[in-house]
Amino acid sequence: MKKLKRILSLLLCAAMVPLSACSGGEESSSASQPEASVSSQAEQESDTITITDHGDNQVTLPRQIDRIVVTDIYPLPSVITVFLGSADKLVGIHPTSMSAAQSGLLGEIFPEILEADTSFMTGSDLNIEQLLSLEPDVVFYTAGNTQLQSALENAGIPAVGVSPTKWDYDIIETYDQWIALLAQIFPENAETSDLVSQYSEEIYSMVQERVAGIPEEEKKDILFLFQYSDQQMITSGKNFFGQFWAEAVGGRNVAEEVQAENSNAVINMEQVYQWNPDVIFITNFTPAQPEDLYTNAIGGDDWSQVEAVSTRQVYKLPLGTYRSYTPSTDTPVTLLWMAQKVYPELFEDIDINAEVRDYYQQLYGIQLTDEQIEKMYHPSSDAADGYVN
Repeated sequence: MKKLKRILSLLLCAAMVPLSACSGGEESSSASQPEASVSSQAEQESDTITITDHGDNQVTLPRQIDRIVVTDIYPLPSVITVFLGSADKLVGIHPTSMSAAQSGLLGEIFPEILEADTSFMTGSDLNIEQLLSLEPDVVFYTAGNTQLQSALENAGIPAVGVSPTKWDYDIIETYDQWIALLAQIFPENAETSDLVSQYSEEIYSMVQERVAGIPEEEKKDILFLFQYSDQQMITSGKNFFGQFWAEAVGGRNVAEEVQAENSNAVINMEQVYQWNPDVIFITNFTPAQPEDLYTNAIGGDDWSQVEAVSTRQVYKLPLGTYRSYTPSTDTPVTLLWMAQKVYPELFEDIDINAEVRDYYQQLYGIQLTDEQIEKMYHPSSDAADGYVN
């Protein structure tokens, strides 16, 4: 606890004076940042900037950006909002992003985001005319979605690709790269990128130190329920964010043998019985709650003999500014919360509510109430509204 307080104090000090003045001259390491385009003097004096996005495309953007649309990269509106300290520039977001803003804390902290338009996308289908009516200065989309990229470029809209997969589902690195890209586009906020990167790395290193001594045979087996309904059950296989989370907290992803990419790892109860996980985490991309497993309320499935259910170690992932299974502003404190749930004896000194409060206050200037933190860790089933797999 004291160590984390010191981390935040150092980062806050770094925002005001060189870090060497806060830490006795020691240099602080930070995560690698993407290569920024080298601007000429002429470009610096022009009305445009050129950046390299996550699809390795060079994109020329207005230096002054006042109208932003985010298409199919669902967590990004929340990241942009917190990074800029306002949602005033966001004029259009995906319905899936909006449902998280309505159910989580983002809409409470930044109510202006609830005014953003969502009519330009239905699932993965883009209405280009509706998008053009929003007069965006820049549109963000998922890097690798070539169909969407072509539609935006053909319409003459500056389009920036943002990748959730380029860094092999390493959530901390991915989040660092997202805000580093934003720092290129909004250099006046670049300091935030450095501070968050430093804090994330410190939290990750601290968790690794504490779980490093766990013998292989004592590591907890973890199952992620990405989606769960009467129709199907989807987990996180090797190629999805759950793999990173499980390894980062010193556990094992029981579904790592499943090679399906992203959210395509469909499983059944027979596989769950074979894996018999010690801990289950349920995402906010499904309305399912821990109580649904405890009472066998979905699909006629019997969970009673599963270890995590019999020991009451089923947890709904937090919903702060976005669904915390993915990269988001909440990533570093989600890692700390998850580690504490899996190995409570190793993290019993951590007051997670205090850490969340300090993190948001000192890095983003956001003061959360006790009620908001409580809501963050007890999300409703409505958080899954608007998600289309």
